[in-house]
This record gives sequence, structure tokens and C-alpha cells, in this order.
Amino acid sequence: MGSVLLWIGIIAGVLFAFLVVQFVYLSVVLSWQDEQTRGLAYYGLPPERRAAFKATLRRHARLLFPILRLLGRFSSFTFRKASFQHKGIAGPRGTCSEESFRRADDYAAKAEDVFVVTQMKCGTTWMQHIVYEVLLRGAGDIVASGRTLYGLSAWLEARRSVPIEESTTIGTERPARIIKTHLPVRLIPWSADARYIYVARHPVSCFASCVDFIATNIGALAPPLPVVEEWFCSPDLMWWGTWTDHVKGWWARAAQQDNVLFLFFEDMKQDLPGTVRRVAQFLGVQPLNETELDNVVRKCGFAYMQEHKDTFEMNPPHIFQTDAELFVRGTADRHRDVPPDVRRRIVTWAAREMAGSDVPLAGVYADVAAERPGATPG
Repeated sequence: MGSVLLWIGIIAGVLFAFLVVQFVYLSVVLSWQDEQTRGLAYYGLPPERRAAFKATLRRHARLLFPILRLLGRFSSFTFRKASFQHKGIAGPRGTCSEESFRRADDYAAKAEDVFVVTQMKCGTTWMQHIVYEVLLRGAGDIVASGRTLYGLSAWLEARRSVPIEESTTIGTERPARIIKTHLPVRLIPWSADARYIYVARHPVSCFASCVDFIATNIGALAPPLPVVEEWFCSPDLMWWGTWTDHVKGWWARAAQQDNVLFLFFEDMKQDLPGTVRRVAQFLGVQPLNETELDNVVRKCGFAYMQEHKDTFEMNPPHIFQTDAELFVRGTADRHRDVPPDVRRRIVTWAAREMAGSDVPLAGVYADVAAERPGATPG
């Protein structure tokens, strides 16, 4: 009996020591990856070195599998713990911080700034690339040069983004600094001389892409669908504010200011050439000729961006990340992938929250418009 207890104690001690080593190892890797993905430390690297960094991360992830699996089973992820508040708006810890939101707050917008604004997962990267190609009249060489969009275009409120002062000014006809942001209108650095392009997407499609994003970025820690739904509809927890508040705020600003262009993701999918023309006109560049337009449309199409997805990564890689696609399907109707009951609840919620707004939902989101209080049946 004594020898059995001795062996049990030895095994328990070995397991405990192994877990301690794994925790220390994970802490070191997390600190290292954070340092290696700030600013241009990762996105300024050539493609082969970015690939080598990812391979190293994957090796660490394999060695850390026991502790990552344990965290996945026993850690309790909550959006409240994963968020912070800045002036009543929630932000995601890790990607952003209270300090990075304050820096965004303090930024003085300039005439050369073109802000690409969306609620999260509503076509930000796509529009950033459209602006980039329009400014270069379809001659952008971002893929051939081995650079990345993230390394050229600062993310205003992100903690690890390339600093705005280090981001590249694009084009010669109308030199511009392309700035990504998800900030709601009440937090955006405002200048009447800057340009703001806002993209809205169907609320359930936005939700579906948020679900994919969370699953990709926290893997086994991802919460169940009902928890994500509650977060998505919560004015206190949803990062950058709810879809409804975001869209209403930017629609109102676009109606008041001619330096805001408001677009719908679904219209972009239906008529990309028309969208490109509108962006070019808004930015004040000369109309694109047929060859230039064709080049912009080709390079900004789903197939091209998916083929060169490493160029358009939206976030630096990290140890919890699973393999991800830039777009899951590249369609305008992601909302149809959501379970019918969840889809119905989000549509009803969005319709109720949009009551009284003059956002033209009927033209693009007929299902939401039909659920608005006072809507005429049929």
C-alpha cells in the first residue's frame, strides 16, 4: 500500500511540475509573440519571414497543446472579462486597450487621411484594398512587392498596429493615408478636411462573421452561440457598440457631412465596378479609364484576395489562433448560414432598435425593414 501511495505521489508531482513548466512556457510565448507582432515587427517582414514566424508559432502551439487543451476545458471565457470600456464603448482586450483607445481619441485627423470605417466584420479589409487600388489607379503592387495591407494602413485604435506616423501615404494624384477603424461616430477623430468611407452589412451577416472570427481567434475557449448572440445585441458589451447604433450614427453623419461616403456591403458585392467609381469620385481622383477600372475590380475581387490571403491578413497571428480564411464564402448573404431562430431574433432586435431611423433598410435589408414597428405587411 505504501509503495502505491508513493507512486501516486510521484506521478502527481511529475504532473504538477509538467503543468508548471507548461504555464511558464506559455507565458514566455505569449510575451514573445506580443512583442514580435507590434507595429511593423511582423507585417513589415517579407513573406518568407512571416511564414517562418507562423511556423514557429505552430510548433509552440503543438508543444503547448496540453495546457491549451486544459485551458479550453476549464477556463471560463466571458465577453465581460475580455472587454474594457472607454467613454461607454466596449473594446476587445488584447487587440485593443484603454490606452490605444485614448490614443485614437487624441489623434488629430488630417486632410490626407481617408478613414475606412465599419462595425467589425463588415468589409473593412475589402474597402481598404479598394481605396488603395483606386489611389494607385489599379497599378498597386502590394502582392508583387511582398508587403501587406496591414503594414501600409494603420488601424487607428488597435494596440499592435503600425503607428499612423509610420504608415505609408498612398498615390500621387491625391496622396492619402488609409486608416482603418471600427470606432462609432461619437468617438471618431473628426476633420472637415479628411474623408470617411463607411460600410454597413446585414446585421445577421455581421453576426455570422463575428461568430467565425471568435472561433478562429480563441479556438476551444469560444463560448456557445447563445452567449455570442447576447453579446452581439448588448449595448454594454458589443465591441465598438451595437450594429444598430453604429449604422444609425454613421448614416446621420453622412447625411450631414459631404466628406462621409456611406455604402452597403451588399451593393458592393452586386456592383463592384459601380462602387469603385463612387469611391474614386469621392476621393477626388480623375475618373478611371476602362483598363484601370478593370484592374481595380480584378485585384479587389474575392478570388484575387483569397488567392493572396496572406497579403490581406486582418490580425497578427497568435498562439490561440486556428487556421482561418479571409472570407468564409465571399457572399453577401452570410445571414442565411445562421440558424433560423437566431436569425429571426437578431432581425427582430435590429428592426426594433432601428425604429425611427431613416436608414433606407427596405432597399437592402428588406427582412429587417419588414419587422420595424409600423411596417406595412407584404
